[in-house]
Amino acid sequence: MDNKITQENIFKGPDGESRCAWCSATPEYIDYHDKEWGFPVSNDQRLFEKICLESFQSGLSWRTILAKRENFRNAFSHFDFERVARFTQQDVKRLLSDAGIVRHRGKIEAVINNAKRAVELVSQEGSLATFFWRYEPDENTLPSPQSVTTSAASIALSKALKKRGWKFVGPTTLYAFIQAMGLINDHVQGCATRSKVDIARKRFKRP
Repeated sequence: MDNKITQENIFKGPDGESRCAWCSATPEYIDYHDKEWGFPVSNDQRLFEKICLESFQSGLSWRTILAKRENFRNAFSHFDFERVARFTQQDVKRLLSDAGIVRHRGKIEAVINNAKRAVELVSQEGSLATFFWRYEPDENTLPSPQSVTTSAASIALSKALKKRGWKFVGPTTLYAFIQAMGLINDHVQGCATRSKVDIARKRFKRP
């Protein structure tokens, strides 16, 4: 792994802390970066939420999705996939008229479909976390942080989910999911949060 620290991949926040450069895009990113991004997650509802929001983000900026996240949560029953799996065409109609979210029929219907597939997966595997964390890559095989947009793990996970009928789960979407949910520590060298994520990952009990 290339451990080189450059000005290009580090952002000095208003508090003087060094962070991943993408935090410079908007102040809203700082809190998300410091408290969520890259910290390991085993909660099924949070995992399902993230995979859904990443699918909505496709073609848009994460800033757009993050700004609408609470609206998405309210619209999709806080991503309780057992409830979302029971959504009907009336719910699709309701969601298409909801200006607080991204009104894309294909992505909305994909969330409902994926909720049904999530229920199936839990019945087969015990939890979403058990399934997703099988795709945690060997740390020794990782490229330099934030240097790629897909990986062998994201490609394999994409294929596995598509085989089970999930939609809008391409390798790039799932690499962003893997980064955010802490299956890897992709904070750049020199970022103050990288060491915190390292500690969290060492303490994390894999499902």
